[in-house]
Amino acid sequence: MTAAPRILVTGASGFIGQHVVRELAECGYQVRAAARHPIVFDDPRIEGVALGDMSRSFAAEYIVRGVDAVVHAAGLAHARADLPDSVYTAINVEATRKLARAARAARVKHFVLMSSIRAQVGVSHPGVITEATPAAPTDAYGRSKVAAEAVTAEALDGSRTRWTVLRPVLVYGPEVKGNMAALMRLAALPVPLPFGAGKSRRSLLSIGNLVAALRHVLQTETADSGSFVVADDAPVTMAEIIRAVRHGLGSRALLLPVPEVAVAAALRLSGKADLADRLTGELVVDAARLRASGWSPPENTAVALAAAARASRRNAHH
Repeated sequence: MTAAPRILVTGASGFIGQHVVRELAECGYQVRAAARHPIVFDDPRIEGVALGDMSRSFAAEYIVRGVDAVVHAAGLAHARADLPDSVYTAINVEATRKLARAARAARVKHFVLMSSIRAQVGVSHPGVITEATPAAPTDAYGRSKVAAEAVTAEALDGSRTRWTVLRPVLVYGPEVKGNMAALMRLAALPVPLPFGAGKSRRSLLSIGNLVAALRHVLQTETADSGSFVVADDAPVTMAEIIRAVRHGLGSRALLLPVPEVAVAAALRLSGKADLADRLTGELVVDAARLRASGWSPPENTAVALAAAARASRRNAHH
């Protein structure tokens, strides 16, 4: 009987990392879950290891030893607009370079970098985004992500280690943090919201669909090294997001038909231009390249949003 593949997952304590570790273990993989601080798991298929501070020194050679694949999901998340590029570079770029080089030296079969759509575009974008859309990041986080992709390719091209970059759009699911958590809190407010007339669409990605994409690239041995944008099947309007979340909470939609330009203008006048882009801007991603390789997102956006809202409420009450 062949031993189950062993996979290193960095960032195991983060929102994405937690789900990846748990679901890969449930699928039969042996998982080495690396986080800044040690985590104890009650699943014998999961081995917790401490990484320490990735912006300084960490034992890259040690944590890649004996693994078949690496899923690098650790990094500085898009949380602070005031941090300089150098902070993002130390964690998101230099740590990635070190880990990729260690994977190459250890002859790891596959290295998967969890990047972001922000490596290509800003908060909103006028056209449909594919892998061919020129990279034009608009902030330090996005610049660090595109640089991390470059050092991955530089370290692993021509080696025995195949590499894949995944560029997810905004990810949602139970216990999500950051911008998506704020959006779900807004949707959960028991008040009418002015998004009933909005036509702008945004691509989102359920954590279940992201994990399905990750499992697909890990299992598709014939896939060439390269990058894939990842998104749910169809983009949604803000009204559809609010309806789905409120449906999950058992609430009425309560959407007012305020023109989108008026909502955007009001937010900009109050000094919230970034929020205006997030709530009324368009960002549509077409994951046709990943689908052409055989991936199909198993979850429907409206159903997954409703489920995430219900789970978040349950967790808040515990």
